[in-house]
Amino acid sequence: MKERILIIEDDEGIVRVLKRALTYEGYQVDTALDGENGLHLARDHRPDLVILDLMLPGMDGIEVCQRLRSGGNLPILMLTAKDAVQDRVQGLDAGADDYMTKPFELDELLARIRALLRRTQLERAPVLSFADLTLDTSTRQASRKGRLISLTAKEYDLLELFLRHPRQVLTREMIFDRIWGYDFGGESNVLDVYIRYLRQKLESGGEPRLIHTVRGVGYVLRENP
Repeated sequence: MKERILIIEDDEGIVRVLKRALTYEGYQVDTALDGENGLHLARDHRPDLVILDLMLPGMDGIEVCQRLRSGGNLPILMLTAKDAVQDRVQGLDAGADDYMTKPFELDELLARIRALLRRTQLERAPVLSFADLTLDTSTRQASRKGRLISLTAKEYDLLELFLRHPRQVLTREMIFDRIWGYDFGGESNVLDVYIRYLRQKLESGGEPRLIHTVRGVGYVLRENP
């Protein structure tokens, strides 16, 4: 049986479309048209992921998100008709893991759901690996082909982020958010400096490059450019 997904959304048309698509993909789907009922469903039938609308009647999505987050590490994908940066930041600060604005492409939504569920599964694994690179999160020790790699705290955080999102293009904004936080100056070249340090350490034994630049977007961990 595949994962259970809870949809908390007051637009019944969107709920019907999402439920049909997710059920077709094999997920178990619960739905609620307001935040209070959504929280009751989450308590009675714990979901593996929540799709949450920001603008809900009564209890808004921000409060629902905060209450869901207080109950544990539950992946939350927030939907909203608002596209302002402030709304996105507010949703993420409340505990949302990802954010999509309406109208959205269904295929992209499904892809983001799969990515969030994969990440949750990976977070339960103490040892992360990709190609010939291994990172033991319990000892914070990295190695490549058996060669131990000494990392600073920020280098470790950056490498762990890449290993938890293999083959996924990570935007500069996402990396700054996860590693340095939203208050950090995104125009700084500190990210490029740390990427260069990390590449030097990962490739010092003559190994092929794993962290590649996606021009104008960010970086990706993959075998080939």
